[in-house]
Amino acid sequence: MTTFQDLSNSTAAAVDAAAPSVVGVAARRKFPATGIVWDADGHIVTANHVVRHDENITIILPNGETAEATLVGRAPLADLAVLKTDAPGLTPANWIADDAVKVGQLVLAVGRPGTSIQATLGVLSGSGQVAMGHPRHHGRRKGRGKHGGRHNMRGGPRSAQNVLITDVTMYPGFSGGPLVGGEGQFYGLNTSGMGGGMSTTVPVATLKKTVASLIEHGKIEAGWLGVGLQHVRLPEALQTELDQETGILIVGVEEGSPAQAAGLHMGDTLVAAAGHALTSPDDLYMVLSDDVIGQTIELSIVRGGAVMQVDATIGVKPE
Repeated sequence: MTTFQDLSNSTAAAVDAAAPSVVGVAARRKFPATGIVWDADGHIVTANHVVRHDENITIILPNGETAEATLVGRAPLADLAVLKTDAPGLTPANWIADDAVKVGQLVLAVGRPGTSIQATLGVLSGSGQVAMGHPRHHGRRKGRGKHGGRHNMRGGPRSAQNVLITDVTMYPGFSGGPLVGGEGQFYGLNTSGMGGGMSTTVPVATLKKTVASLIEHGKIEAGWLGVGLQHVRLPEALQTELDQETGILIVGVEEGSPAQAAGLHMGDTLVAAAGHALTSPDDLYMVLSDDVIGQTIELSIVRGGAVMQVDATIGVKPE
């Protein structure tokens, strides 16, 4: 056989290997989508933006039959949702090891927007971060952040999410489906909900962490400092000293918050946290992941024109 035939047969075999773990998802009117079988207990992971309702969700199984599902939990900032179905005989996805993902690999976006499996071929172009905010139909009140205050960005709090970037064409109904490698292993979950005109994939490491939290808690617990934030330009002398042009001004401190316990005040400017420069509120949201809950981290602030360090123990925002 020719090299072209070999490649063609290999990609078809990869789709065949992935297909038993790929389901259709009908959770938003006239908006077909795809989901991935997470485990044999009936958990399905899909894209959050394709799930309009918490109940009356239909799953299209690989054999063409349908089953009902309910919502377990959402992670809007990562555009992930976990569903639960009682359908028997599900085949969990085969996830690739994180360190086996390489830029330049050929990859397939696989979807099941109806009863049939579909696929498209592309290249894993790279990885990076995109800033995500709450989708409008599931958003929080405008101007109020989940980390405890107002900020100057529209549409609610934002978070920079790690993603894989591909040149794969995302056809309608592919959101929530897998990015698949040459041996049928799953590289992550594809989504068109992160914007920016890129084809993006939530990688395995993020999926495992997020889905585990949603199954256990029904939500994602993020670190909480309890401050209102505003992007601000630093004076030239501080720009030179810190080698950064901007910081984030504290415009409010919540009563009983970790920020108040740490002695932070309105008017302080945050410029670093846990060794990471803070040039915008997005940078702080990246630091305040669930990994730092209960930990004491060092904050660098500007107060009275001078840089000083403050220790803050990160909490979980009260319900």
